[in-house]
Amino acid sequence: MTLAVRVPEELSARVPVEQRAPGLDRDAVRLLVSRGARVSHHAFVELPRLLRAGDLLVVNTSATLAAAVDGWVGHARVVVHFSTCGDDGRWAVELREPDGRGTTRARGGGPEGTEVRLPGGGVLVLEEPLGARGGRLWWGRACGAGVLGVLRDHGRPIRYSYTERDQDLSAHQTVFALPSADGAGSAEMPSAARPFTHRLVAELVSRGVQFAPVTLHTGVASAEAHEPPYPERFAVPAASARLINAVRAGDGRVIAVGTTAVRAVESAAGPDGVVRGAAGWTDLVVTPERGVCVVDGLLTGLHEPEASHLLMLEAVAGRAAIDRGYEAALRARYLWHEFGDVHLLLPEEGAYAEQRTDDGR
Repeated sequence: MTLAVRVPEELSARVPVEQRAPGLDRDAVRLLVSRGARVSHHAFVELPRLLRAGDLLVVNTSATLAAAVDGWVGHARVVVHFSTCGDDGRWAVELREPDGRGTTRARGGGPEGTEVRLPGGGVLVLEEPLGARGGRLWWGRACGAGVLGVLRDHGRPIRYSYTERDQDLSAHQTVFALPSADGAGSAEMPSAARPFTHRLVAELVSRGVQFAPVTLHTGVASAEAHEPPYPERFAVPAASARLINAVRAGDGRVIAVGTTAVRAVESAAGPDGVVRGAAGWTDLVVTPERGVCVVDGLLTGLHEPEASHLLMLEAVAGRAAIDRGYEAALRARYLWHEFGDVHLLLPEEGAYAEQRTDDGR
C-alpha cells in the first residue's frame, strides 16, 4: 500500500513535544481519531474519554537500546546500528555513513568478512546478509567485546535526519518499558506508546480500561527503506493471553498500542482466533489479505506514505479509513515520526456491534 500523499518536510517532529514549549509533558501531542471513514480531532489527554470501561490496551514493554555506535572500516568512519540479537549470539546490524550533520545516510552492506572496529577494542565481523531481500542488514559476530557492554558504554539512540539533535536515551523510553533479564531490547522505540504518562495511565485504569503487556523487540527501520519487517523476538505472557480472550468474549475492544503490539498478539493467535501464551521469533507480516483476528483497533503514529506498516493499518481499519485519516492529518498539519502526533483507529460502532453479533464474540 502506498498513499497518494506527500508529507512536507516541515511536518516532521524534530524534537519531543515536551521540548517545544515550557510546561508541556509527553501527552501534549494531538490525537487523530478514525472510526471508519469518519475523522475527529482531539488532544491525546482526551484518550480516556474516547475509550470505554472494558476496553483493553495491549502495550509493548520492550525497552529501547542505545543501539547506534561509531565504528571504523579501515580508515573510514561508519555508524553501526545494532538491530537484533540472534539465538547464536550474532547481531543483525546495519552500517551507515555519517552525513556531516550529526546524522547518517544509507550505505551498502557487506561484503562478507568486512571487519568493523568498535570502541573499546572489539571487532565486528560481517558474515552474511540477513535473508534474501537485500544486503542492507547483515549478520555480524562481535569479537573481543560484548555488544551489550559496547552499547552501554558507547552507544546512543538511533537518530535520523528529520530530527534536530541527539536525545538522551530516556526520551526514547516509553512509560511501559521494562529492562529484560538478558539485556535485550528494541533498536528503535515502540513509539506509539510514547505519549502515555503515569498520570494518564492512572486515569485510564480509574475509568475501567485494562492493560495487557506483551513484548516485541523491534529492529531497525531506516527511513530510506520500507521493506516488510524482519523476524523479531516476541513474548505474549499467558496472563495477557487470558485477558485478551476474556475481553474478546465480552463487549470490550482489544486495542493495540503500536504496530509492534499487533504483530505480537496476532503471532500468538491460533487458527481458531484464540490467543495463547507464546514466545520466540515471529516473521508474521500483517496485510489486508491476511487480516487480523485479535485486535479491534490500533493506536499508532503517522507513517511515511511508502511505509510497509500501512498494510497493517489497512488490515485493521480498511483502505478508506487510512486514506481519509491521512488526508485529514495533512490538512490539519499533524506531525510525523516518533516524536509526532498519533492516530487512533477504531471500528465503526454499527459495524463493530454487527461483527460481534455475527461472529459470536
